[in-house]
Amino acid sequence: MNLRWLIVVILMLLAGCATPPRAPVAPPIIISPSTWQQVDREIVQASQSATEQTKIYAHGAMDYWRTRVYELTEQNFIPWFSSYWTQEWLSMKVSWYTINAKGEQDATEKRLAAYLLEQYQEKVLAPVAVEIDPNAILSLAAAFYVDILKEELQKISQRHGVPIAQLNGRIQKIPAIALGPPPARDASLYQVVYTDLNTLPAYSALVDKIHKAGGNKGVGSTDTAMAPVARRASQRMEAEMA
Repeated sequence: MNLRWLIVVILMLLAGCATPPRAPVAPPIIISPSTWQQVDREIVQASQSATEQTKIYAHGAMDYWRTRVYELTEQNFIPWFSSYWTQEWLSMKVSWYTINAKGEQDATEKRLAAYLLEQYQEKVLAPVAVEIDPNAILSLAAAFYVDILKEELQKISQRHGVPIAQLNGRIQKIPAIALGPPPARDASLYQVVYTDLNTLPAYSALVDKIHKAGGNKGVGSTDTAMAPVARRASQRMEAEMA
């Protein structure tokens, strides 16, 4: 055996000795059916608890928004609406609206209501939105729910010795949003918890449904509430002009 071949053999042996032994692969943890049943119950309880806490947060935020709206209505809008110069200006507008109504029913009231709503937006709703935006309360409440539930899932995993990967596989089978078809309008609990909600089509569809339901009911709608105010003002001013 020549010297070069001997050196190659020695280097190969040394390389083999230097290679660390492979770590043994840990067998998967087997979770008993009874443990899974308990885990399922606690997942439901955690979701219900997160929902209740989220409701408290959302109600508190909306109560604060309504309080500020009432305050600025009294401070800004009512004094403006009741002032002499505003009433004179509105009388001129009603006259102009009436002349251009061309026999259209309720045209004057509708145009006056639109103008008053524009002023209400400027003097009340816009300033309040700087403090707390009602459109943002929904997304903040959803994020609040996700944070609470994510923390509770970690606790369930530790309490029952269920690896988080197996628990995540479990919640992938739990429907959280079901608006389909198409399937993109559905989402599992795993997707809700671990996906950016702003990128989740099912969440966008849910928000759209909520907005449409609120709009159809018209509960608390500012333009709906402004209509009788405009009607009374219009009728009074038209009577004065006559």
